[in-house]
Amino acid sequence: MKVAVLGAGGKAGSEITKELLSRGHEVIAIGRTAETLPSGEGVTAKVGDVSDPDALAKLVQGVDAVISAVHFDIPASTFITGLKKAGVERLLVTGGAASLYNADGVMLYDAPGFPEAIKPFVKPAIDFLNDLREEYELNWTFFSPAMNFFVGPRLGTFRLGENTLVTDEKGESNISYADYAIAMVNELEQENYPRERFTAAY
Repeated sequence: MKVAVLGAGGKAGSEITKELLSRGHEVIAIGRTAETLPSGEGVTAKVGDVSDPDALAKLVQGVDAVISAVHFDIPASTFITGLKKAGVERLLVTGGAASLYNADGVMLYDAPGFPEAIKPFVKPAIDFLNDLREEYELNWTFFSPAMNFFVGPRLGTFRLGENTLVTDEKGESNISYADYAIAMVNELEQENYPRERFTAAY
């Protein structure tokens, strides 16, 4: 497949790009600065502003799917409009964990003990997911990582969930960017969660 990765120079985006290339996909690596973008065989680097729907449409023209690994200062409507202009039907989004639910069925964002200081930073991701849930034409998937999302080894093993935080026997929720990338590309190839959210952790 020909896949555009938005934010390809970041921690998640660079690992997703590596995983795509390892499976023989062609990558359009998109970011704000050329210096941070991946290069090499199978990669076409493009510098651009994805916060404008028309600019985004030009950047992703002709791809089979778009994987976003950018921050949520850009609303979902921008991505939806841009991809529709470009005729791209598949969007996968690197989400956040705050919109997941705990074992008691309470959204982590609303649960006791959730740090007030970070609420303004994670709320846009919750809004983004809610906006996607109102979109019925674009084939989107929102992939929430574990609570602890870190630079670490590619183990190749993890567990999947849907709307509830996945935790281990210690009650911890962890995944490396490298293993997250495996699950992301699996979803691209298999489409197990069309117009849904899912999550993964060890």
